[in-house]
Amino acid sequence: MEPTNAVWPELPYSAWRETCQTLHLWTQIVGKIRLARTPWLNHSWHVTLYVTSRGLTTSPIPHGPVSFQMEFDFTTHALVIEVSDGASRRIPLQARSVAAFHTVVMSALTELGLSVSIQDRPCEIAGATPFTEDHTHSAYDPEYAHRFWQVLVQVDRVFKQFRSGFLGKASPVHFFWGSFDLAVTRFSGRRAPLFTGKAPGLDQAVMQEAYSHEVSSAGFWPGGGGIDYAAFYSYAYPTPAQFKAHPVQPAAAAFNETLGEFLLPYEAVRTAQDPDAALLAFLQSTYEAAAVAAQWDRAALEFTGLRTSKSG
Repeated sequence: MEPTNAVWPELPYSAWRETCQTLHLWTQIVGKIRLARTPWLNHSWHVTLYVTSRGLTTSPIPHGPVSFQMEFDFTTHALVIEVSDGASRRIPLQARSVAAFHTVVMSALTELGLSVSIQDRPCEIAGATPFTEDHTHSAYDPEYAHRFWQVLVQVDRVFKQFRSGFLGKASPVHFFWGSFDLAVTRFSGRRAPLFTGKAPGLDQAVMQEAYSHEVSSAGFWPGGGGIDYAAFYSYAYPTPAQFKAHPVQPAAAAFNETLGEFLLPYEAVRTAQDPDAALLAFLQSTYEAAAVAAQWDRAALEFTGLRTSKSG
């Protein structure tokens, strides 16, 4: 068996903050390309990226008679563009500004006959500089980009296991490039009150549609967005009155009053005797905090049967 720290590597935000910020903006460019060419799906699920055995992918994007996909390959450190007609391009992931990255990606798409126009301003980042004008964010540390992907592989695996225990509507496990987090969401099936929160660079109608129904949502942040460490989070919308008072596990988890959600430091999971069990305990107990406090119909929504397939 591999040592725990080989499977769940250290990811101190302070060590790769600049790379994380640059990579966040690069994924927004790629994500907006998917957004521009993909039909709308409820709760903006059509815009997300997905964890792969090499990095993060858009999945196939339609473009007239062909499809193409874009993948951040964090093993060879390249953005790989592959077209269904056999054409492809590889753009090295290396230290370069957001503006330069935008130029080379758009040029590659044009060369492939896949011209796409996107909104120039990043989403969900207050005071963000347009991509084409951002010559500040330019860091890329391949070691930490690779570690980040290694963490996503493990989190994606455990999140999918957690997702299998729900019969009701649930999101895929997917990566939101706007907030730069991997997330999975469960729905009670009931409509929610009109969402009044705001996010920089997002139309209010998009936010209201995203939170049109009652949810319990969990995810993983690498850091930033109000915290200076990698962490798992879990929140409910609308937030039930007794949500934050519900006991949750493991002991390192706590309710953050500023963010209005439960947080569990990644380091507490990484160093746990059984990281999978620690993360699953957090996901289950925080879901129960939402479901119990809001009186979800758990008997109709939860699945307790066989979750693994056997052959023979």
